[in-house]
Amino acid sequence: MTLQRRAFLQRASLLAALGLSEAGFGLLSQRYQQALAQPMRRKLALLIGINQYPESVCDYTLRNPASKGSALNGCLTDVELQYELLLSRFAFASADIRVLTNQAATREAIETAFLEHLVEQAAPGDLVLFHFSGLGSQVQIDGATWQNSLVPIDGLLPTAERPVVQDFMQETLALLLHRLPTSQVITIIDAGYSRLGRSTEGNLRIRSRPNAPVGAIAAVELAFQASLRRPVSSFSKQPQPLPGLLLQAGTDRQLVAEAQWSGFSAGLFTYALTQQLWGDAPLLVSFTQAAALVQRSTGAKQQPVASGELPALGLAIPAAAGVIQHIEPDGRLDLWLAGLPAAVLENQTSSLFAAELTTEPEPVLIQIRSRDGLAVKARSLSPVVLRPGQPLREVLRILPRDIRLTVALDPDLERIERVDATSAFAAIPRITAVAMGEQATDLLFGKPKFPLLAGQNSQPASQPDSAPGLTVQKTVQKTVQDTPQAPPLSKGGYGLFYADYSTIPSTLNPTAEAVKTAVARLKPQLKTRLATKLLQITQNSSASLKVKAKLNLVSPETKSVLEQGTRLAMPSALKEPRSAPILPAGGQVQYALENSGDRPVYFLLIGLNANGNPVLLYPANPIIAAGAATAVPAVNGAKTGGGWLLQTATGLAETHVIFSTAPFTQTSQLLAELPQFELDQVLALPNPLAVVEAVLQDLHQASAEFAAKLPVEIPADSYALDVNAWASFSFVYQVVLKQVVLESPVG
Repeated sequence: MTLQRRAFLQRASLLAALGLSEAGFGLLSQRYQQALAQPMRRKLALLIGINQYPESVCDYTLRNPASKGSALNGCLTDVELQYELLLSRFAFASADIRVLTNQAATREAIETAFLEHLVEQAAPGDLVLFHFSGLGSQVQIDGATWQNSLVPIDGLLPTAERPVVQDFMQETLALLLHRLPTSQVITIIDAGYSRLGRSTEGNLRIRSRPNAPVGAIAAVELAFQASLRRPVSSFSKQPQPLPGLLLQAGTDRQLVAEAQWSGFSAGLFTYALTQQLWGDAPLLVSFTQAAALVQRSTGAKQQPVASGELPALGLAIPAAAGVIQHIEPDGRLDLWLAGLPAAVLENQTSSLFAAELTTEPEPVLIQIRSRDGLAVKARSLSPVVLRPGQPLREVLRILPRDIRLTVALDPDLERIERVDATSAFAAIPRITAVAMGEQATDLLFGKPKFPLLAGQNSQPASQPDSAPGLTVQKTVQKTVQDTPQAPPLSKGGYGLFYADYSTIPSTLNPTAEAVKTAVARLKPQLKTRLATKLLQITQNSSASLKVKAKLNLVSPETKSVLEQGTRLAMPSALKEPRSAPILPAGGQVQYALENSGDRPVYFLLIGLNANGNPVLLYPANPIIAAGAATAVPAVNGAKTGGGWLLQTATGLAETHVIFSTAPFTQTSQLLAELPQFELDQVLALPNPLAVVEAVLQDLHQASAEFAAKLPVEIPADSYALDVNAWASFSFVYQVVLKQVVLESPVG
């Protein structure tokens, strides 16, 4: 999988095919040259992923059918995601990436690899990356001291005969990081420490032990710590900030989980982060966007955090959807498309991509044939010889028109309830009910469980959420209270739930009801969720449009919250790590939109408010002229009174800002038929699915002229979207009752 070095893009025809203007080419070329102009330095990485923990290590039974014989399913995928990203996007040499997985990832092997591969090989100015995906744990040392640990494959639980904790202690990791001779360090931890008393949360797998082991740290581990500590005399007295940047999948007290997608499982955080990093956004902007994607699945239960100083990564290639991994003797191509949004990847059928070449006057078009998880089979539409490692850019996104919503049935429901639910869902067009864990799903159906976060209150009261130095936390607690594995079901009615079994707003019935009655009652919400899924497949920041959008709070205070843009209008780099946006209920926001390109664009805003209800803003003037900007809704408008009012309910909200080179003709006609429709107003949508389908059809029409020129046949039952005809950004944020610091830095 060695990355082939190549010259940068040279031919104007290729630039045009990829949607790059001369100005855009100059911007990318400048960034590329800056990366190459940096002093030559080495890039070293140690990637660790563990799925196959034995029961004597993970602290729960693997005979449960839901476990499928493995404690976790997504950690090896995490390693593969990172490996391909570092190799193909950030110019790491394959020989400089060390990988330890499953049985190879013992505590001793991890510590030895860190010393030999990172500490001993790194030099001042070198870039070092350490990634761990697996189980984390809290451990209680000698009945008094609490410490966090990462669980190696041989991290056996303490027993009466051998009351020893054999984990890779967090303090050991901190000591190792301080031994590095460089400050250019990135540490990524996709594991949790919260003891929740169970191994799953809804349809998610929890990446932490359910309970805290009690015992003494292994003597060999203490000796290893002592050997590391001697050259750093200050460590025993005063914790030091870690070098570089620390990215954690969640705080110490929170859920950290992995999820199942179509054909693969992965850590929510690692998948979101690596997908964002295939794009052009700066690292900390990518982190903030990844944190928002994680919260789309978990709400406030998992909030990725960052601390420390940002090192310079240096780029290997411009932003891409993925790379060519392998070429079969018969010419078939194996592609890796981890740069596509998850919803887009899941629904790939026959989309077109372009391979970047310097030896040909035109780009080489590649068409998808089949997909298995993140790996895609494709064929080239040209006889030109291709090579592994060549980056791929989206050209034409071909998506089916009959995308379905998949609902998982809670296994705690009685058999007759599941049978009735399956029958009732089958009667609703484009809705499919499946058993939980059977395949990737969009939401869950069942009864509410309580307490929703059983065991979370068993955390030591004096323990902070996280610390920039991965310091030891101390508190006294005589016993560890195990929490129930299965909270009881409510005796009320049914509802819809997110993947982590948190309630989707406005779907619960507090009184008892028949299953078929519940499904009929939930039909409008199901259509709303299908519309939301369709909106997610419009996400596109790789367009040649030079547009960006900024979410601003305008009341009760004025503050910039989040900015997104295409590759030719990149958002400003953040100066410090930030968590995902948190906005006060009752506040008001405004979206500042900018078109710095050479042609006008049309726009609209659509999404869900914190109540889970669909909303839309269609402007009276839906055009932004070339080089112009606008802000919606008006802050001092007579009707709006001060911007987009956030509901007083708490919850997750998401707004999609969609730009297009052509007017939203069908969408505007459909909206005009609504009796309550007003321009420049945040409108509650009674027909979100029809509106979103009209938006997709408008984008399809905007792409028709370009699609007709391509040497492929577009299936009649598909949308064919020219990626340079539109751009779409998703703004995800939490609405809370009390006002808190927006996007507050962690650490």
